[in-house]
Amino acid sequence: MSQQSEESTAARRATVLAIGGHDAGGGAGISADIETISTLGAHPLTLITALTVQDTCSMSALEPVDPSIMLRQFDAIHADITIDVVKIGMLGSLDALAAVMTILDQLEGVPVVFDPVLAAGGGGEASSKALREAIMSALLPRCFLLTPNTIEARRLGGSDDLQQAAENLLATGVDNLLLTGSHEDGDEIVHSWHSSDGESESWQWQRLPGEYHGSGCTLASAIAAFIARGMPLKMALGLAQAFAYDALQRAYRIGNGQLIPGRAGEAQ
Repeated sequence: MSQQSEESTAARRATVLAIGGHDAGGGAGISADIETISTLGAHPLTLITALTVQDTCSMSALEPVDPSIMLRQFDAIHADITIDVVKIGMLGSLDALAAVMTILDQLEGVPVVFDPVLAAGGGGEASSKALREAIMSALLPRCFLLTPNTIEARRLGGSDDLQQAAENLLATGVDNLLLTGSHEDGDEIVHSWHSSDGESESWQWQRLPGEYHGSGCTLASAIAAFIARGMPLKMALGLAQAFAYDALQRAYRIGNGQLIPGRAGEAQ
């Protein structure tokens, strides 16, 4: 068979544009996005907002990437490849957010899943007050789904009361909110979905021992991959949580700190 014939019969694969920071340890950020999206049968496209100095214990430095490079990379991708979903993680700087907003202006109608990484999982600040305020005013109104943990929800939503923080986040215009409850006390973890239309649902998961590096990236990327493959949101939320939980059950150690989710496996 000729190369031209092979190209004409190859099935198109769904794509997710993952935008976020690079973790040289491979546990979180873009590395987690690539592994998750690929495992779940979609193709990852990537733009890196920041380079981080971190290990499984903590993050000690963050170096923003020149946003002009991000925009040039996006132009090349966008000219050639259809983007089905955008997944955003760590922004790290106001310049990165401005570049992301420029990108989203060219992707009208494409769903945006945003995991607001405000600090590294093992510790280390990744956002300023000005960046958080700009996220609230500029980015959230463009998002289809926001997936904060309860700490991030309280910080972004501007209230220690979780319900009030959730209401503040939905008031920005974000379509859907998935609050992840692993930072709350108790043997059972509750993730709750709230839509701008007033729908809601919750899922309960038995707490697993240990701490994990990149669990939030894994969940958000899994949701994005399932949406890219055409699944309705509620189905994508349920399947992604099951995938992320299984990945935590398969977690392994590479250093002295948090465990790495076992994301590789059969596509679902």
